Amino acid sequence: MRRSWRMADPVPALYLVYLDVAVADHPDPASDLVPLAPGLFLTESSRTRSQVYHAIKRRFAPRRLLVAPLADDPKFKGMQAGALAWLRRRGA
Repeated sequence: MRRSWRMADPVPALYLVYLDVAVADHPDPASDLVPLAPGLFLTESSRTRSQVYHAIKRRFAPRRLLVAPLADDPKFKGMQAGALAWLRRRGA
């Protein structure tokens, strides 16, 4: 009997992203970045933090960039309309 070992698909992680680029005005706007406030976004990805960081860096070439994984859904108030609904939908 031959067993086939298959790695499980990576669980998507939630990342907090800060970048100093007007993403909405960019020629290739990011539908995968959910805006919270100017320059502040959430994104979900199965990629590593480094992969997410470098993909955003190549795409937007920002002067400032931060990508931080979140251990849990953040709590927030007063952020851009639709952000909380997106966060709740992803957990459904």
